[in-house]
Amino acid sequence: MSGLHDLAASVLRGLDAEDAHGATIRLLRLGLGPRAPRGGQPRLAVDLCGLGLENCVGLAAGFDKNAEVPDAMLAAGFGFVECGTVTPLPQAGNPRPRLFRLAEDRAVINRMGFNNAGLDAFAARLGARRRRGVVGANIGANKDSADRIGDYVAGLNRLWGLADYFTVNISSPNTPGLRALQTREALAELLGRLGEARAALTARSGACPVLLKVAPDLAEDEVEAIVEASLAHGLDAIVVSNTTISRPEGLRSALKAETGGLSGAPLAALSTRVLGQFHQAAAGRIALVGVGGIASGADAYAKIRAGARAVQLYSAMVYEGPGLVVRIRRDLDARLAADGFSSIAQAVGADHV
Repeated sequence: MSGLHDLAASVLRGLDAEDAHGATIRLLRLGLGPRAPRGGQPRLAVDLCGLGLENCVGLAAGFDKNAEVPDAMLAAGFGFVECGTVTPLPQAGNPRPRLFRLAEDRAVINRMGFNNAGLDAFAARLGARRRRGVVGANIGANKDSADRIGDYVAGLNRLWGLADYFTVNISSPNTPGLRALQTREALAELLGRLGEARAALTARSGACPVLLKVAPDLAEDEVEAIVEASLAHGLDAIVVSNTTISRPEGLRSALKAETGGLSGAPLAALSTRVLGQFHQAAAGRIALVGVGGIASGADAYAKIRAGARAVQLYSAMVYEGPGLVVRIRRDLDARLAADGFSSIAQAVGADHV
């Protein structure tokens, strides 16, 4: 069946990129997505921030912005699914066109601008789930908010008890000024206010992991500062990384100059290098999730050996179809076995030993 679904994906590539994505979500809501066999790869199981993942390959935020199809993507073979980015109020995002396939480069540029239906719709869908499988909420701030940090607090408050974990997205390049929250002073204020809200929620309703998603466009001193701030404020993991505003040399597509964040194959080397810097700065004190340019088991394995306990992907499915996750899992499992690792945990950071 995966071949049939991959054929459908190739047909969808004939549509405008955003129209194709919308059609994909509608098909998944109808139950027409692929189904992967469960279990059978114990080497891929991992504990991430207290979350027991059946496998370490997750779906990155951006695919399911409004929490419409998390269970369909879990059924497709992902070990965990991250929905969002969701903002307190619904917003339309940036004008279209805002999503571009760079087919020659196996890449995507987007400047979506946090288009989503808002917290209430997101919460209603999470609340209606059967709660089988790990589903996280990626939270952000409205473009015109007078208190962006307050928007993140609102996301925690509204979705606590509905999501299995939270990712605080301060690294999208498509909301003006958002990445400024990665600076030392702004990050301290953000994490401080989130920490206060989290403590109250934990006391009332129990604990829930909180992760921080960062950009790949960081200097080494910024990496170290983010690690120390994350540890000081009790975060559970850092997600490395979001899309890049850089344009690596060698891009061939005529669309390469479009404004927005670049993802897909050209991001792989940059995101893995920055992930390695986070691994060295963290020295095992905080978990890392590797994202950026994963299109194969080799790509996923490179992230794990660079320091990631789990990985996420999205853009490669545009080109490879939904059967990709099963192929990545199979290849990754074989690579672990070939190198004598009996678990993901044994391979984390192996390139830095």
